[in-house]
Amino acid sequence: MNIGLCFNLKKLSPDPGVDDLYAEWDDEDTIEAVRSALARQHQVNLIEGDEEAFEKLRRLRPDIVFNIAEGIYGASRELQIPAMLEMLRIPYTGSDPLTLALCLDKSLAKEIIGYHGIPTPPFRVIHNLKRTKDLPSFPLMVKPLWEGSSKGIGNKALVRTSQQLREQVSTTLTHYHQPALVEKYLPGREFTVALLGNGDDLEILPIVEIQFDQLPADINPIYSYEAKWIWDTVEKPLEIFACPAKVSPPLRRKIQNVCQAAFSALRCRDWCRIDIRLDDAGEPNVLELNPLPGILPNPAANSCFPKAARTAGLAYGDLINRVLEIACQRVGLQP
Repeated sequence: MNIGLCFNLKKLSPDPGVDDLYAEWDDEDTIEAVRSALARQHQVNLIEGDEEAFEKLRRLRPDIVFNIAEGIYGASRELQIPAMLEMLRIPYTGSDPLTLALCLDKSLAKEIIGYHGIPTPPFRVIHNLKRTKDLPSFPLMVKPLWEGSSKGIGNKALVRTSQQLREQVSTTLTHYHQPALVEKYLPGREFTVALLGNGDDLEILPIVEIQFDQLPADINPIYSYEAKWIWDTVEKPLEIFACPAKVSPPLRRKIQNVCQAAFSALRCRDWCRIDIRLDDAGEPNVLELNPLPGILPNPAANSCFPKAARTAGLAYGDLINRVLEIACQRVGLQP
């Protein structure tokens, strides 16, 4: 088959500790690893997910697109490439534009899963510093409303006082130019769960636990931007993940059931990674859904979806082709 690989190439940042603009985009190693995996059996055309993507897609007319493009601008940027593909009637891997837009907007995703009775931390959306009342009780987490890859969720995102709250909300409003999601901080263990498939064939890969005791001393127990991109590096990886997570069978079933329900409620397709945290009663709550999961190929990079796949016996290249096969089955193509 003729496969289009849509992506956004990460640009160089002068200081990744300060500038997180391109944190969501993929580096050359990831794009090449995906291309190489698909090229085992297919012809692959690389298509940057920029303003010229529509004309390239219209000219090339691939049989299907493997989509890892995060989009360029706006709160609904992740839907840009899938929307183009739907207009051109070209099938693609992963979720549709509506699901991608809803999952990137943390509040809308939480409203939907809350409607379906799926546990998620209480929250409010703050549009300006004059509206910081009627919030859940401290401690609280402050996050940009429309970001991924832990952008804007630094170590200081966990706040315990009104002054800290105002400072973090102000940073979100001014630096990211978007509302702040303020949600109740949950004190329990944190997990991330990779899901593959659709409908009755949905497979839940081994659960990954985030081990906060592996972070530097005096650091908040959250998977912050610093933990993801600064302290944990390929050169000096932290033993921050345990996979499979050491959980009791009843807790494992609860986590799996919550993730399966959230996947269904947001109408995710083909694959998704869901972040889970336990509340003070030990019950799993959904923090957010990632229908465009990170897939760094280097095991030392600690990318959770490939890590869960490897634990399940699925090598990186096999994972990529498995996603393609799942999408082809969904749209009626024979890979």
